[in-house]
Amino acid sequence: MALRRRFQSLTLQHRRSFSSSSTTTTPRGGKEQTRAALAALRLEADPDRILDIWRSAALTPESHLDRIVFSKAISKLKELNRHASIRAFIRDSMDANRSERYAAHCIISYGKSGLISDAVDLFDKMPDLGIERNIKTLNSLLFSCLLGREYSLMRRIFFEFPRKYGLEPNLETYNAVLKGICSSGGARESHSILAEMERKGVKPSKQTFASVIEGLYSEENFDDVGKMLHLMKRYDMSPGIGIYNVRIQCLCKLGRLAEAKALFDGILSNGMKPNCRTYGHLIYGFCRQGELDAAKDLYDEMVGKGLKAEAECFFTLVHFLCQGKDFEGALRICDDCISNGWFPNVTTMSTLVRGLNSTNKLDEARRIIRLLKKRFRRNAAIWEQIEMELPKETDISPTA
Repeated sequence: MALRRRFQSLTLQHRRSFSSSSTTTTPRGGKEQTRAALAALRLEADPDRILDIWRSAALTPESHLDRIVFSKAISKLKELNRHASIRAFIRDSMDANRSERYAAHCIISYGKSGLISDAVDLFDKMPDLGIERNIKTLNSLLFSCLLGREYSLMRRIFFEFPRKYGLEPNLETYNAVLKGICSSGGARESHSILAEMERKGVKPSKQTFASVIEGLYSEENFDDVGKMLHLMKRYDMSPGIGIYNVRIQCLCKLGRLAEAKALFDGILSNGMKPNCRTYGHLIYGFCRQGELDAAKDLYDEMVGKGLKAEAECFFTLVHFLCQGKDFEGALRICDDCISNGWFPNVTTMSTLVRGLNSTNKLDEARRIIRLLKKRFRRNAAIWEQIEMELPKETDISPTA
């Protein structure tokens, strides 16, 4: 409630700033108001209130922070399955902000919401809104299809729309469609797309090859992975740590841990420096194979090199260590995770607390519960229930 009152107060100040001066284009405290709107949206579950917060914030498409608020409002409405509200939300915002940049943003927002037909409709109607179609908005439409996993529609748009609307595909266009094709089991088709790029003088990027290599690995087409690496050399590209990370991640997902480790060793022998993602992928691979001690050793090696683990790496380690009943190891990694401001999910944390209880580490179990209750007040009842499962301090027999 205090946060809502703060937002309402800022909104009132904003309205007064417009009424007091005709020359003011940006209200004082605009960023503060936008941040208050973002904080209010994070806690709001009423779709009508979400729309009210958005309207009152008077967002502008030129502000990065305002676009974040816009996206957050869209995400909240999607969670509530309020597709009609999303359509009204975007339609109203387009009426107030008729620009190519904002149209591209709205097309992507439709994709995030799973409303791909609305994204196509907006692209078709852009001239009626006084906005010229260009390759940037076409790329936004392809990306919208990618977000909505509408791969067949993406293919049709890629093959038909450039000719239909007189638009010339660029690198971003090809990268988007290759990502979609390779994500939908069509990685073999990437050869013809790459050939078209060469004919049109569009040089692939490392991102281009990363998408194709990932798709080929997912189809276990290892021969063509080698061909892509050879093609990179033709373009005077060295793989770099990003490509190695993609390869290691794919091999770990396929359970080919020995090959992933061999690639990692090759990185080191070539004088390249693995980053936190390299270690994170390998840690996942070792955890998945049940080699938890090796996973912990890799984690310690990463930290020893001054690298900071990503959240997903922490979550993976804590989860698998709990599954392996190494609760002491899980607690150590969990403490590192929490010190970085991240918390594993409820299931993992409850498993950890109960595991600490089962190994007579009650003080640590209670400490974790106190942290969770403080951080996640709305879920306090869950942790109180788990806390009730722990023996009371008076129930613990004194040691001899």
